[in-house]
Amino acid sequence: QVQLVASGGGLVQAGGSLRLSCAASGSIFSINVMDWYRQAPGKQRELVATITNDGSTNYAASVKGRFTISRDNAKNTLYLQMNSLKPEDTAVYYCHAGRVIHSWGQGTQVTVSS
Repeated sequence: QVQLVASGGGLVQAGGSLRLSCAASGSIFSINVMDWYRQAPGKQRELVATITNDGSTNYAASVKGRFTISRDNAKNTLYLQMNSLKPEDTAVYYCHAGRVIHSWGQGTQVTVSS
């Protein structure tokens, strides 16, 4: 089980961009599926984007076309490029790895002002 550390959150105006990173303590090469989730105040945690080891991706309808998930197995890092940010994207963003053994990052706050 790898330890995950998320970073890159912050305060940005609507229409702006942020790039989240999730650094793993060990190799992610053998981890097939990695995800980004988010949780807004008073709401349930929701799946934002998923990427597999062969590069296949899936996105929540609310972020499709604006967010891009990627991974660099050589750097053991997962990324989430977020463009055209909206106030409703405000949430704590969590990275996640695995489907049998689960690893979660600590979360990074993203705040989008209108």
